Amino acid sequence: MNQEIKIGIYKHAKTGNEYRVVCLAKHSETLEDLVVYEALYKNEESKFWVRPAYMFKEVVVINGVETSRFI
Repeated sequence: MNQEIKIGIYKHAKTGNEYRVVCLAKHSETLEDLVVYEALYKNEESKFWVRPAYMFKEVVVINGVETSRFI
């Protein structure tokens, strides 16, 4: 399991929305590391989200600057 991602609150670098990482999980078929996180703002689509751990940690470019997707 990926130990680099800690339980806690993160900000999405692009939107500024805050999320709480609830837990880390494994995909039942592929054993891929997943991050389960909760939107800490009103979101009509869903309160909880799942993203592959590698995507959660990904470096993205925002306004020409490289940064972590979640900070």
